[in-house]
Amino acid sequence: MSVTDIKTPEEFRKIISEDRVILVHFWVPWAKECPLMNEAMEELAREEPTAALYRLDAEEVTEIPTEYEVHAVPTFLFFRKGQKIERIDGAHPVKVVNALKTFIKTPSLSVLTPSGGELVVNVHKRCEKLLSSAPVMLFMKGGKEEPKCKFSRATIDILSTYEDLKYSTFDILQDEAIRQGLKDYSKWPTYPQLYVQGNLIGGLDIIKEMHESGELSSVFPKKEKDLNERLKELTNKSSLMIFMKGSPQEPRCGFSRQLMNILSEEKLEFGTFDILGDEEVRQGLKTYSNWPTYPQVYVKGELVGGLDIIKELKENDELRSTLKPE
Repeated sequence: MSVTDIKTPEEFRKIISEDRVILVHFWVPWAKECPLMNEAMEELAREEPTAALYRLDAEEVTEIPTEYEVHAVPTFLFFRKGQKIERIDGAHPVKVVNALKTFIKTPSLSVLTPSGGELVVNVHKRCEKLLSSAPVMLFMKGGKEEPKCKFSRATIDILSTYEDLKYSTFDILQDEAIRQGLKDYSKWPTYPQLYVQGNLIGGLDIIKEMHESGELSSVFPKKEKDLNERLKELTNKSSLMIFMKGSPQEPRCGFSRQLMNILSEEKLEFGTFDILGDEEVRQGLKTYSNWPTYPQVYVKGELVGGLDIIKELKENDELRSTLKPE
């Protein structure tokens, strides 16, 4: 089987729901490491003809990279039955190949010992990755919308009383390796299990006790300052401020690259913010300034516009006077 391109979010969700290991390469054509990894994927497809290998252009199908917090390319995500089971960031072909071959040879993410017992493969490492994937993580039976046991349902009911709390969940019924491995990893035998900043808080009894005593709210991450206040600070961080994809040294889209070329010709000092590293700012700034696209250019906290406006100002010899007012 060759590497297949995924064109739509619907196609992606259908593919990853299959009951087999799915490998998706998130890439963009202009990133220098991506073509090399595409070649590695094609070679892998020849070596493992039964493997399910896919590519997804992160700038064409933007909804999915946002959903899975893919902020840089290349990134490789492994799935089984809709559940993400592994993530590899960066151009590491050996890691990708080894991970895929391990999963293909171990359909249930485990191997059998000679005595017939089950040895979970790299499960502690996977537990660590899951625990670091969100500030607040709940390992439960089912999901937020449909808990599959009364203890998980009671925990969700408690957490839902904290209106500003953002937390992620992991359905242990979908992954037996994690279900058994996390018990050993944290020395806690039952579910649900609540973690904050990677540290175990406990199960339902402890959560309930802390909730009733008022202690639970104190362990949750403090709410960030109001988004608009944060955006105001960011747009005023430098006299000339650019919100872009990537950095001046490594722009991550064609429009940001063009803008950097124009500004470098003008020899202006400016600050930048990589929106790919902060989804809250990426979405919030669109509303804050009523401007739907990136890059965005600000002078003393006021929006000038995007690439088209900058090009127009340059053509009219008004760029320097606009970006560096007296």
